[in-house]
Amino acid sequence: MKRIYIDYHPKRVKVALVENGEVVEFYIERSSMPKLVGNIYKGKVVNVLSSMKAAFVNIGLERNAFLHVGETLVDPKDIKQSVGTGSLNVSPGDVVMCQVVKDHFGTKGVRISQNVSIPGRLLVIMPYVNFVGISHKIEDEDERKRLEQLVAAHQPQNIGFIVRTEAAKASDEEILAEMDKLVSKWKNILSSFQRAPVCTTVYEEGDLIFRTIRDFLSDDVDDIFVNNENVYRDLAEKLQTLYPNKKLLKYYPGEDNMFVHYGFQKQIDGLLKRKVVMKNGTYLVIDRTEALTVIDVNTGKFVGNTDLEQTVFETNMVATAEIAKQLRLRNIGGIVVIDFIDMADEEHRKAVVEELGKHLAKDRIHTSQPVMTNLGLVELTRKKTRSMIDAVMLRECPYCHGDGYVYSEELVILNLRDALFEHFQKSSATSVIVHIHPDVFAKVFALRYLSKECQSAWKGKRIYLIPDSTIHAEAFTIKEDNSKILTLPSSAKMLY
Repeated sequence: MKRIYIDYHPKRVKVALVENGEVVEFYIERSSMPKLVGNIYKGKVVNVLSSMKAAFVNIGLERNAFLHVGETLVDPKDIKQSVGTGSLNVSPGDVVMCQVVKDHFGTKGVRISQNVSIPGRLLVIMPYVNFVGISHKIEDEDERKRLEQLVAAHQPQNIGFIVRTEAAKASDEEILAEMDKLVSKWKNILSSFQRAPVCTTVYEEGDLIFRTIRDFLSDDVDDIFVNNENVYRDLAEKLQTLYPNKKLLKYYPGEDNMFVHYGFQKQIDGLLKRKVVMKNGTYLVIDRTEALTVIDVNTGKFVGNTDLEQTVFETNMVATAEIAKQLRLRNIGGIVVIDFIDMADEEHRKAVVEELGKHLAKDRIHTSQPVMTNLGLVELTRKKTRSMIDAVMLRECPYCHGDGYVYSEELVILNLRDALFEHFQKSSATSVIVHIHPDVFAKVFALRYLSKECQSAWKGKRIYLIPDSTIHAEAFTIKEDNSKILTLPSSAKMLY
């Protein structure tokens, strides 16, 4: 069973794709974070690096964007010809249309491309490139040829298209209707580009909920759960058009964490841990560095039933599925190096690499074929576009100043929210006192977190927050006090 869960809060949105009770993809987007990938800008070239076929372009952000020839948002497997791999024909002062293809990471600014692409549910339009590409996940050759001929017969001149996997299940009318819609959208972008001031946004990519329906929704999705009435109404209208004979949308009325309610919040929490324990007792250790991500495979408690070589082989085979799963769940991009347990048998080595490749093929994000080096390390690359999960849910530790991480203030507030819901469900207390780290205390009131809950589910409750520098940045304490007159420090503040 395949389900999509959309947990909406005014300050953030979380989306989980769950298959047979297991989370296979997870995304979180904070309202305070700028959404850049997919946006189209009217930029101005600042500097050109001819030897690198690259340039720096001012698109109105804090840092200049990096433009490199050949960059694109689409999967290269779906393009049957080279796109923009020649020279970079720009000079300082030129005004260019460009699209963000990679988010900023660390101290690096965003990466942009002049190969603009706009995805729909069935097609991706790529202006200025006259070709038709077919998703590599559509394997039937007759179907590939039919779809290519259909789109080629109706495509405007000098506008290319990529046929997405979902198009194989759509009617010709639906495909052509989306083609017209994308062409119209592109014309509007061109018009906006002409009118827009330099170094401004011309087109904004949709938010996480929009992208979820566009990219995740398919015939094999059984249910979509939403916890917000406004989002529910908006999606109900869209889904009625896409699937008029199928009731997909379900409303979750609770104000608590729906992920806790449906029993997979612990899986989400595990994404922030270095150690991933598998069912047979083996485990992975995942470490991210500035340059790459390293995954180490360990036997743990698994001792096997035969000889050492067979035990090692079985451990590595089990690990291949979990590694591919973790890459998707954590949205790990860039270079990945995997240190499997050493195997003496060459056939075992080949089998492990092949098995890993099979699992990686299920990923929506382009991933290179894994290869094993002479040192026995397996290398691969996964396309890096949006921020990894830990970059969104963690922040630099104020205690070790970058040597490690602690939960972000937002995540601690959300954990406090869950704890308060649980506390009030078990207790009839009308007053509670919460000791919490000063940074989290400031964030609660600066962004008005939890104001909605205080006006609804917690109405009539007195919740006092006290900033306490002795409390760990991730921790808090909740204490009941139903006294009519409370003695509190001057720093205490009532939660709305």
